[in-house]
Amino acid sequence: MRTSRSGRAGADGGAPAAGPRGTLRRVLPAAVRCAAVLIAVCVAVFAVTSLLPGDAATAAAGAQADPRRLAELRAQAGLDRPAWQRLADWFGGAVRGDLGHSLVDGGAVAPLLGSRLTASLLIALPSWLLAVVLGTAAAILVARAPASRAGRAGATFAAAVVAIPDTALVALLVLLLAVTLGWLPAVSLVPAGGWALDRPEILVLPVLALTLPAAAWTARMLLGPATDVYRRRFVQDALLRGVSPARCAIRHVLPHLVAPLAQAAAVLAGALLAGTAVVESVLGYPGLGQLLAASVAARDTPVVQGIALLVAAVILAAMTGADAVAARAARRAGAVR
Repeated sequence: MRTSRSGRAGADGGAPAAGPRGTLRRVLPAAVRCAAVLIAVCVAVFAVTSLLPGDAATAAAGAQADPRRLAELRAQAGLDRPAWQRLADWFGGAVRGDLGHSLVDGGAVAPLLGSRLTASLLIALPSWLLAVVLGTAAAILVARAPASRAGRAGATFAAAVVAIPDTALVALLVLLLAVTLGWLPAVSLVPAGGWALDRPEILVLPVLALTLPAAAWTARMLLGPATDVYRRRFVQDALLRGVSPARCAIRHVLPHLVAPLAQAAAVLAGALLAGTAVVESVLGYPGLGQLLAASVAARDTPVVQGIALLVAAVILAAMTGADAVAARAARRAGAVR
């Protein structure tokens, strides 16, 4: 009797071919975990926003407003209903793709998030790409000679940049590049009726402010793994055979950094998107981060929840992709060994 390919693979110890049922077994638990995380994030954001002093009615009318006027505003916004009912209604709408309406101007939340997300991606995406490339290159350069003067200086610089608060870093960049040198505008205001690409120079400061700490953090995360790879025998042998440092880094070092690089890049994607709040608020750039800061100040809970849901979804998608890349890299490394 002939043994099928899947049967031989199972007898030899290999993994049998995955059918639809096997794929469902892998995908379903991950989907359930992601849904549970998203629900927990939304509940936590709603609870924290509700615990802040005041609400949207108080923020709109002022703390000294007439109590009757405040009661009317709360009734109009639905804030007079129990918290659990408001949260349940929001979840019911979110399942249908409706993220509700702003408590400030009554506009739909989903289109507002879409326009602001587009603006934020114009600075977050280039910052992410630059941070991954520069951080990886810096980690490899320092890992080649960690005990040298250049290596110690690079590691110290990366630690210093990571330690600088975002507000202070933005202020330093504005002082140097806008006030002292006059190369860039001090604020990143988008022209009325236009969009950011109409004045590309306004994107430079936000991108720099996001890239510098992100690249330094990436370099610190990859420095340990890169140093370990450089200590391996096959890398040392390649260098002794006369392989150029650049060729050695590309052919022998980078393939072994795929897993930690994918995980660092995934964390960085969510951190950059969430970390635009300070940069955009200080520079006046109308992105998702500035909207978050303004919405928290106005106690606009539906907008805050929508932003939290969006950022959490981006982080989960990035982490899931990074785990898949890391698992594939581990399987390839095992096959090579």
